[in-house]
Amino acid sequence: MTDLNRDPSLNAALTRLPEWERRGDVITRTVVAPSFMAGIDLVARVARAAEEADHHPDVDIRYNRVTFTLTSHDVGRLTERDLRLATRIDVLAESG
Repeated sequence: MTDLNRDPSLNAALTRLPEWERRGDVITRTVVAPSFMAGIDLVARVARAAEEADHHPDVDIRYNRVTFTLTSHDVGRLTERDLRLATRIDVLAESG
């Protein structure tokens, strides 16, 4: 597992994820859903994808705003797993 905090390709990788913001050892994205229930549906779809990947985001739901935060908790830093799940979350968020 590559430690992206020490990998110069991190910034390049994050440019492919323009909706995500790096904050230290995490990346985060807030999705504004059309409604509360649409946000809940997105969380459910992301939860299924996270289970398949065996990698789980922190999720904060505030009405129709859903914030996903990713880091590899087991190693305490960003890894390639975070970037892969962020890409999957982007696809799910766009597919409505």
